[in-house]
Amino acid sequence: MNLLSPLEREKYLEIFSSELKGKKLNNSEIILCPPFVHIEAFNKWKGKKIYPVKSSEAGSPVAKFDRVKIGGQDVFSENKGSFTGEISPPMLKGLGCDYVIVGHSERRRYFAEKNEEINLKLMLALKGGLLPILCVGETKIEKENHHTLSVISSQVKEGLFKIGRVKAEQIVIAYEPVWSVGTDEVPTANEIMEARVLIKKILVGMFGKKYAEKVRIVYGGSVNSKTVQQVCVDPGMDGVLIGRESLVPYEFLKIAEIISKQI
Repeated sequence: MNLLSPLEREKYLEIFSSELKGKKLNNSEIILCPPFVHIEAFNKWKGKKIYPVKSSEAGSPVAKFDRVKIGGQDVFSENKGSFTGEISPPMLKGLGCDYVIVGHSERRRYFAEKNEEINLKLMLALKGGLLPILCVGETKIEKENHHTLSVISSQVKEGLFKIGRVKAEQIVIAYEPVWSVGTDEVPTANEIMEARVLIKKILVGMFGKKYAEKVRIVYGGSVNSKTVQQVCVDPGMDGVLIGRESLVPYEFLKIAEIISKQI
């Protein structure tokens, strides 16, 4: 729940646009997942036409940032109906979203989301043309009790239950250790690599090597320009899921630059 007003949003987008100019990000893809109330404005900012523009309203072309995609922070497991306060895959798609986060640690922690519910959300998101970013990771207690691998295993297997092989390659998996989120405490490169290898092994078992290789695996949890080498580059991750630092465009894009240089 950030960017609390239209003024904050416009200031953020102005700074982001300025920082993005001249950046050489190679084949990197940037995905911004703002609060639902800002999605339409973010898409208009990046030049994506959501609704037809009347000729009388036509003006100078809006700058289009092809490297930037927009996503939702969450989605519901039904397409429509009497579910006050929820947002469905068709709603997100209609506003121009390409991605959606499912199973974020804060959704699991504060809203008691279970793997079964997350799986339903993920399946419906895929059917609706959205690319899900599935978050998995252990709590501090689970880590201390040496349950990290078993927790990740169950979250991946149950989260991807009944997902077909072709659809699986459209999914991004974010290894997000809960104990690291917002704490400035990060796993070692070896710990992250161990999680990555486990996830890949599970994916190969579920979908076969051909499709498993296409699934991107990223890291999330206290990511900044000082830790990105340790949490992404060294363990061979495909990218990062950025929290706090995404609110600072300079830092956000500095992280992206560090990663892009390794591609």
